[in-house]
Amino acid sequence: MSVHRFGRCALAAGASLAIATASQAQLVDSSQISPYSVPGGQINKTLQEQVGAGHGDELTPGSAVYLIKRDPARSIRRGRQLFQRKFTLRQGLGPRVSPDSSGDIFANRQFGAGIMDSCAGCHGRPRGSAGHGGDVVTRPDSRDAPHLFGLGLQEMLADEMTTDLRAARTNALAQAKAQNRPVNVDLRTKGVRFGRLRALPDGSVDTSQVQGVNADLRVRPFFANGGTVSMREFAIGAFKAEMGLEANDDILCDVTDPSNPQKRTSPAGFVFDPATDLYERPPVCDVSEDGDNDGVRNEIDMALVDHMEFYLLNYFKPGQGPGDARTRSGLALMNLAQCTTCHVQNLRIAKDRRVADVETVHDPVRGIFNRLFATASTRFTAQPPDSQPYPQLLPSGQSFVVANFFSDLKRHDLGPAFHEREYDGSTVTQFVTEPLWGVGTTAPYGHDGRSINLEEVILRHGGEAQTSRNVFAAMPADGRRRIVEYLQTLVLFPPDDT
Repeated sequence: MSVHRFGRCALAAGASLAIATASQAQLVDSSQISPYSVPGGQINKTLQEQVGAGHGDELTPGSAVYLIKRDPARSIRRGRQLFQRKFTLRQGLGPRVSPDSSGDIFANRQFGAGIMDSCAGCHGRPRGSAGHGGDVVTRPDSRDAPHLFGLGLQEMLADEMTTDLRAARTNALAQAKAQNRPVNVDLRTKGVRFGRLRALPDGSVDTSQVQGVNADLRVRPFFANGGTVSMREFAIGAFKAEMGLEANDDILCDVTDPSNPQKRTSPAGFVFDPATDLYERPPVCDVSEDGDNDGVRNEIDMALVDHMEFYLLNYFKPGQGPGDARTRSGLALMNLAQCTTCHVQNLRIAKDRRVADVETVHDPVRGIFNRLFATASTRFTAQPPDSQPYPQLLPSGQSFVVANFFSDLKRHDLGPAFHEREYDGSTVTQFVTEPLWGVGTTAPYGHDGRSINLEEVILRHGGEAQTSRNVFAAMPADGRRRIVEYLQTLVLFPPDDT
């Protein structure tokens, strides 16, 4: 739909939170099937039509950047349809890694991924959303496919936290040099403490007391043990690992160029700076000496990467189901047990890069399916007229409170029940605090999906969470039920296509 219809509006939430059907709302386009008269039953554009005029710029009509800058709702819709699209062999589906998809799994975890023909094949619950479902054997004990609700908010929070931590390091180094003595500084951002850093007069830094983040102070919000920085890397990697679709992305290819890395900003506003971070190189950047590509280029055109990144940036955050006095007391008991020391309820973004926010809450009067109702609010500002018929509609960059997030985005050791084997025989002991939004509808639990319900995954906690776990275990049964009842109000729910 056109962004000019995407003002302040109300959306009747029209999808069920019941377990998704087998199709998981995966779609083919109208050139592949007939009849195609039922709205929502297929994608109305072919893959090439979705590519349009390619990556382009804000002055190239029909290009990805043009739509993102001037008709962002259309780009979001295109990203959603790309997410649901069932790719065919002719479009490049498979092989996942190499022609025989065999090799050293510890050197390349993609060998453990199962092939799918659609993003919604792994992330399709509920109802074809960027939700959750299934698992992949990229480690011996497997990993749950995470839900992607609110993914853009997570990326922005982690990026701003990284900026704050690195600014504290820069200031400490300047003080140490000016005063010719070591300077200790507590690393705090958005109310979360990441331990302590010691800056030395010679310009070196002692990070031995830094907690929950690597020595480079980059907060990596994606995957269970904090492995990926950005949604763009996340998407390109998943296309290759799960579908065998390769994307030659000029942005990440430039950023990761071995001889001349360049700083680039994606159309969704993420700044990739090779001077401060290492990024994941796309699979088909390089050209061999004889001029042949090392891989197939543009199975996933750069324009489609742009739309996918922008869709995920603006994707719905989880909703809030019905609550009452019991659930409110459940939240109070979580605070009492200090669960919210790590599962921090609310975090604030200083500069929101989205163009819209969707809020979904229980509304017994206006709600339809599950009595949930959604409102969409725009977060863009129209720019002065230029040479094009449509103005640029750019993010307003307002501050935004990410409510009911329940994570500190730090890595913690939760004890041996959460430790994970590696294929080389080593053990992973630290994992990023799982955000609890949507937790009411994402069973089974744990990064590996080995806890059958909410009470069991809480009782599974140990290590740094042992004290909180023991407080929960010692509560009367009714107190434990109240906490679980509160967590069950934190739901995943995608309103119909906006």
